[in-house]
Amino acid sequence: MATETPPPARSGTNLPSTEEFAEVQQSAEFGELRRAHRSFAFPLTIAFTAWYLLYVLLSNYADGFMGTKIAGHVNVALVLGLAQFLTTFLIAWWYARHAAAELDPKAEAIKSRMEGGA
Repeated sequence: MATETPPPARSGTNLPSTEEFAEVQQSAEFGELRRAHRSFAFPLTIAFTAWYLLYVLLSNYADGFMGTKIAGHVNVALVLGLAQFLTTFLIAWWYARHAAAELDPKAEAIKSRMEGGA
């Protein structure tokens, strides 16, 4: 059971037509929004995937290196495995900051223009 009530229906809002969506999709403003997203997300996705695959390959083929003790029972494999989690959270945090600063204002401008607010 939901504890929150749904938002009230918005009256007087002009909903864009299919043609208006297609027009905005072809606009330079929307293209810039897409580029801002892709220029951030794609390189980080590739870098993280490479980092993950490196960890998997090292785990499979570099037993001696991964088994190297760092302190007590802590070895390189454990440290690199935990670094995978740290990297995931850092990327999510970094993307949230990027989206709030770069993507959200551009998307909001497009949205309000399409809804007739600008």
